[in-house]
Amino acid sequence: MENKYIIGIDLGGTKINGALANFNGDIIAKYTLPTKAEDGEEAVLEGIISVGEMVLGESKVNKDDVLAIGIGCPGILNVKEGKIITAPNLPFRNFNVVKSLKDKFNIPVYLDNDANVAAIGEYVFGAGKGINNMVFITVSTGIGGGAVLNGRIYRGNTCNAMEIGHMTLEKDGPRCNCGNYGCAEALASGTAIGKAANEAIKKEEKTSLAHYEKVTSFEVFKEAEKGDELAQKVLNKALNYLGICVANVITSFDPEVVIIGGGVSKGGQIVFDKINEVVKDRCFESMWKSTSIVPAALGTDAGVIGAIALAIMERKDTI
Repeated sequence: MENKYIIGIDLGGTKINGALANFNGDIIAKYTLPTKAEDGEEAVLEGIISVGEMVLGESKVNKDDVLAIGIGCPGILNVKEGKIITAPNLPFRNFNVVKSLKDKFNIPVYLDNDANVAAIGEYVFGAGKGINNMVFITVSTGIGGGAVLNGRIYRGNTCNAMEIGHMTLEKDGPRCNCGNYGCAEALASGTAIGKAANEAIKKEEKTSLAHYEKVTSFEVFKEAEKGDELAQKVLNKALNYLGICVANVITSFDPEVVIIGGGVSKGGQIVFDKINEVVKDRCFESMWKSTSIVPAALGTDAGVIGAIALAIMERKDTI
């Protein structure tokens, strides 16, 4: 698709990131606006449209050469109908964002969950390039995931598959924000690591973490590397749960690659060493030996590159 382009939109609770790129994933123009979720659905939609118009204008690409728009969004979606059913930190309720953007730009628009979009980005342009079966897991504030199976994104019956963060790992574990108990997200996310450390500090356990005004997973990783025993204990427990989560995914999907992204994945080799140790203990030997567990390759533009990849993948299926 020489000299043809895609617009990608990464819709988040605080920012709307947009980019225009060619079919090789080369970004020609980027633009970001605050989401202004507090101003309601129409205000956010206007922001999305403005970002699309800005990247188109800054790129100086002929509008007729832009073939599609991809948009990644958190929350519960109806991908088939192009609706955002509900999304955390966003005002949308049963809002047909695809129709709205189609009406404005008069080109095909493709919507998907932000974790699926990130998985597609890694599959098309990142650590999953050339891989037929892969799972992507993002571990940061929460835990999410997406899977590409036999070269196709796996969405499930309601298009909300791969809610990996809400896999139950401990039936009597801590309450998750989703209302369940013992979810992976409540046990192994960056938020969970910070919470566990703060609870230990309140019990006046001896730790260098007590010197910080605010403790997040970043400080826990930092002090664990320096040898702090409490930080190491907190990390070991959380990463063990993360390893169980990955082992369950490998047992379920038998992928060639599991790609780990998000803030926790930047914690260093300790993350991948622990995951591999647990996977080795809990998976069939033939499966863990055949699965590579690797860090995500796409950087700060991962969301918008994934949205571009989504549109490329969907567009290629129609031409």
